Amino acid sequence: MPTYDYECRTCGNRFEVFQSMKDPKLTDCPVEGCDGEVTRLLGTGGGILFKGSGFYQTDYRSSAYQAAAKAESGGSKSEGQGQRAKPDPAPVPASKPSAPSGGS
Repeated sequence: MPTYDYECRTCGNRFEVFQSMKDPKLTDCPVEGCDGEVTRLLGTGGGILFKGSGFYQTDYRSSAYQAAAKAESGGSKSEGQGQRAKPDPAPVPASKPSAPSGGS
């Protein structure tokens, strides 16, 4: 349920009211002794903050779109999970003939 801001036209009192969108607008000032008419003020509303690892439009795509994307990328992410690829052994350099070690 939203919070609405009102202002009295007579006394200038500003106040907030937490009410349902279906409730009728307030018309009378709640200040004791003031019988002024109130006006609902326009507000900017609350800002939306997205927190977390991320929100992407592709997170909620249809299954047909996701299947086509997997086919286009060449497979699924789960392919090969649990199997670690062995690195190719490094090539062994050819041994050089050793030079005869001589004295001084």
